Amino acid sequence: MPSDRSPDAIHFGNIHAHSDDQDVSVARAFGPAAGSDYTDRVVAPAKTLKNKRALRKPRAAKRPAGSWSERNVSGMRVLQVPALARISWLVHGFSTRPGGISDLDGEKVLNLGYTDWDSSESVLENRRRFQSALGANDLTLTALKQFHSDIIHAFDATPREPCRGDASITNQAGFLLGVQSADCLPVLLVDTKKRVVGAVHAGWRGTLQRIVTKTIGKMRMQFDTKPADLLAAIGPAIGGCCYEVGTEVAVKFKSQFPNAADWFDELRTGDEPNPLQWLSMMPPGHQPPPKNVLLDLKKANRAQLINAGVRAENIFVSDLCTACRRDLLFSYRKEGTMAGRLMSVIGIRNSNKRSLG
Repeated sequence: MPSDRSPDAIHFGNIHAHSDDQDVSVARAFGPAAGSDYTDRVVAPAKTLKNKRALRKPRAAKRPAGSWSERNVSGMRVLQVPALARISWLVHGFSTRPGGISDLDGEKVLNLGYTDWDSSESVLENRRRFQSALGANDLTLTALKQFHSDIIHAFDATPREPCRGDASITNQAGFLLGVQSADCLPVLLVDTKKRVVGAVHAGWRGTLQRIVTKTIGKMRMQFDTKPADLLAAIGPAIGGCCYEVGTEVAVKFKSQFPNAADWFDELRTGDEPNPLQWLSMMPPGHQPPPKNVLLDLKKANRAQLINAGVRAENIFVSDLCTACRRDLLFSYRKEGTMAGRLMSVIGIRNSNKRSLG
């Protein structure tokens, strides 16, 4: 049975059924989703950010550069970090959109999460194919029912059913830890000395709750991990170019992090004075809502990793944005409830298996 930190009252403040959960039931309409890190509708660029968006050139389709590589297997395009792929006892990978059997508006996609528009049979077959592409069919895929918490599970035995939480760790061979995403940030961790691995799902709520930092803390407590021995891979997620959040989110980050301004295009709280309010032709008390701001989840979590003791040179960040690259990835912000789910996985190979790299 998994050993995990018992959830206390603080964990249940924002619990809700979420699109990243493994439950089959998902709201069909784009109605309000209280507490969701994703938008409740397919959004167009906000007027307040029109000039900024107009200056941003469309990203050309290209292979991940720098510290990332791509493996093409049976039509699937699997993203990996060479520094992790060179570790013989380790398996890891970040899925992408192509290569599956799920039918999404006439397109065959590799949807790895249970959604209302896809069948369970297709999802299971897609997962089997993804594991096969990684040479990990003999590992047990251990995913979570995610709900933007800071709950971390340490697995030493296969759970009877998916556990609720947003991060998992293990030092046991045979597990393939996985987190699902469609804009939120996946982070994979590996302790190269103690042979410990972790998988983390971080939206803005998880980032605000320091789930990456807490996962490293749990690895230290349970497995004596030293942060300096960790490698961290931050996978594809919605970028700072596209991730609009309300000023109330900026206020929460400002209250928690002294360097929060580094993670926003501009750190506004919505309380800034507007000397030209009369131009809005709105009576007092009926002013337009404050402008949205752009949050860079990758920068925020990279900073948290460094603050936790991970060496900067051991952090590998994908530059792919899910909202910009819908040819390759899924984006809930752009596709709503019709978005598929990506999966990022990491595990320790059984002793008789060798790396495919």
